Amino acid sequence: MRFLLMANGEYGELSWYRPFKDGFDRIICIDGGTDRAMVLEMIPYRVVGDMDSISEKATAYADSLGAVFTVVPREKDNTDFQLALELAEKDGATSIVVWGGTGTRLDHSLSNLFSATSLVLKGIEVCFRSPREDIYLVNRHLVVPGKIGDTVSLITMGDKAGGVTLRGFQYPLTNAVLDGRWQCAVSNVIVEPNPTVAVGSGVVAVIHFPGELP
Repeated sequence: MRFLLMANGEYGELSWYRPFKDGFDRIICIDGGTDRAMVLEMIPYRVVGDMDSISEKATAYADSLGAVFTVVPREKDNTDFQLALELAEKDGATSIVVWGGTGTRLDHSLSNLFSATSLVLKGIEVCFRSPREDIYLVNRHLVVPGKIGDTVSLITMGDKAGGVTLRGFQYPLTNAVLDGRWQCAVSNVIVEPNPTVAVGSGVVAVIHFPGELP
């Protein structure tokens, strides 16, 4: 099942998301992410969080559509995003797309990315999407849906990633070991159609910047 998680991070221009709003089996809104769902006229299956950033109007909107509310205390060990990940896994997600999962809060962005790797290691696909960049968490194989000239960076999510092979990039790799403490696969460039990333062990974040960077 393909899930969408709508977090309360940075979205940018909301019109960018409209062509992609269909095709999800279930939508989980995380607190203030419900307000974006309301603007985009999307139907949440769940609303989760401590409800410190959702508006009254968005609360009423989700309630009127029959959304299941999971309300947790503000003071807790896990973040609202981690709770949403756990519920998505419990509900049978096989792939997850995240909107609003990154932004100006670096602590939240890093926490969300690293927490999502736990699902990737269980065989669940996870991708963070935004108008600025797409972030694929990869522990097996990915064909990057980019064009020649696009910039792609790899960030190792953990101590190391092994057996990393890149094809179709300006700087190829073959069975490389990437050290999480010294990142060395930043700012590569696509030079062939259908570039591929293969990972033998560990998880890497494949960050794709569509188009020319400023």
